[in-house]
Amino acid sequence: MAAKKEKVYYATGRRKSSVARVYIRPGKGKITINDRDVNEYFPHATLVLDLKQPLTIINGEARYDITVYANGGGYTGQAGATRLGIARALLLAGEDRKALKVEGMLTRNSRAKERKKYGLKKARRAPQFSKR
Repeated sequence: MAAKKEKVYYATGRRKSSVARVYIRPGKGKITINDRDVNEYFPHATLVLDLKQPLTIINGEARYDITVYANGGGYTGQAGATRLGIARALLLAGEDRKALKVEGMLTRNSRAKERKKYGLKKARRAPQFSKR
């Protein structure tokens, strides 16, 4: 007889131009991003704290093993995308929606880089103006 398959919960998170595919399963608290340890992948400890925030809210740091495949954007965007993905996956795993909602973990941060307009140097920066 085949062994009982453990339940895996999948969710997607996005932030800026980053996309994170998050898989959580019951475990000991191991977090892997793109086949590397979370502390090895992100250069700043603040980014790691940021993405662990949904787990901290539900006191689940040591209850789930998390595998993330993040691509696009930079470290900040990937950390934000991972955070949203983890929060959404925790909902599917049956965690407390209200606690996550109150802390704003389920809201997608829609801020993205504004496009450059022609006639300007950047998105809003105009060329220097001279009266004479």
